[in-house]
Amino acid sequence: MSRVSIENVSKLYDGSADGEGKIVAVDGVSFDIEDGEFLTIVGPSGSGKSTLLRMVAGLEDISSGTISIGDRVVNDIQPQDRGVAMVFQNYALYPHMSTRKNMAYGLKLTSDLSDDEVQRRVEEAAEMMGIEDQLDKKPGSLSGGQQQRVATGRAIVRDPEVFLMDEPLSNLDAKLRAHMRTEIQRIHEDLGTTFIYVTHDQEEAMTMSDRVAILDQGEVQQIGTPDEIYNEPKNLFVADFVGSPAMNTFDVTFDGTTLTAADFEYELSDERAERVRERVGEDASLVLGIRPEDIYIAEAGTENAIETKLDVLEPVGSDNYLYLEMEGVEECRVRVPGDVKPEENDALTVSFDEDDVHLFRKSDGENILAEERGQHEVTA
Repeated sequence: MSRVSIENVSKLYDGSADGEGKIVAVDGVSFDIEDGEFLTIVGPSGSGKSTLLRMVAGLEDISSGTISIGDRVVNDIQPQDRGVAMVFQNYALYPHMSTRKNMAYGLKLTSDLSDDEVQRRVEEAAEMMGIEDQLDKKPGSLSGGQQQRVATGRAIVRDPEVFLMDEPLSNLDAKLRAHMRTEIQRIHEDLGTTFIYVTHDQEEAMTMSDRVAILDQGEVQQIGTPDEIYNEPKNLFVADFVGSPAMNTFDVTFDGTTLTAADFEYELSDERAERVRERVGEDASLVLGIRPEDIYIAEAGTENAIETKLDVLEPVGSDNYLYLEMEGVEECRVRVPGDVKPEENDALTVSFDEDDVHLFRKSDGENILAEERGQHEVTA
């Protein structure tokens, strides 16, 4: 069993040289990672994601709470005895050792396997990673991608209960990073082992994971499948963090059935307006969110049409990003097919469907239109 349970875990650091005050890096986090699951922890710099991973690994002490792997509470168990293997951002390879020795070193230290068995595991892992012809080379003669494969292979040979990966692709170029995402997914499928993966890159999180845990300022904001995270963001932070380009947001007031922004009014259906009213009452201050791909160019006179002007067109291959001038927001982003090419300063009419609208309470950022959902509840 390689189920990981994180229960009310916190990490506090001294806030000053004299020890007065505390910095909260991780704040009462609780969630489970199921046996064989690929879970990605994602968040901005300083959100506590790497600290949480290092506590699972045993490289950071836990200030409070418990971490269990399988049926064992591992708070006081040494890192080498936890049944985990970690792949670091900087690969952490010994420059004076060959690839073969780098991959074998940790296994020799933590097991009593024979030399023949160690070498068999190394060669099997090297073949899986496609570096069998690099075993006698030293790290300095390998490319970044090859070094990443060595670091991953070193974790594989240990046959751990849990793989921990701390931003392992951040030092690679964009093309190789995309390729290695596929490779890591393949490894996970082949091994069937629990993976906990940390990244600041929301694209990595959304493309690789069974589930995603989003952290901000040491607290879990939402845990769910990539589809749940994208389509039903729990709050304004998640909505803004996930998606490229980011979700458009407009400060609006709700009155009757009308959402009024600085530059437009949007009329809700009676049914949708009633749902909003049940959650926030009348005359509420809200934030309207709409993803760039959900805004479309409309005919003049279309219901809920918004008159605007094109500021910048940004071509990105198969799509174009349109940046519109709208009062009350820094920019409004629209994603359209690559053959849609209005000229800068052209007048445009745009609109969006009610079903694609997200509404967030301005006071706390909660998405008031998210489905009644147990699986979206934050446990933190």
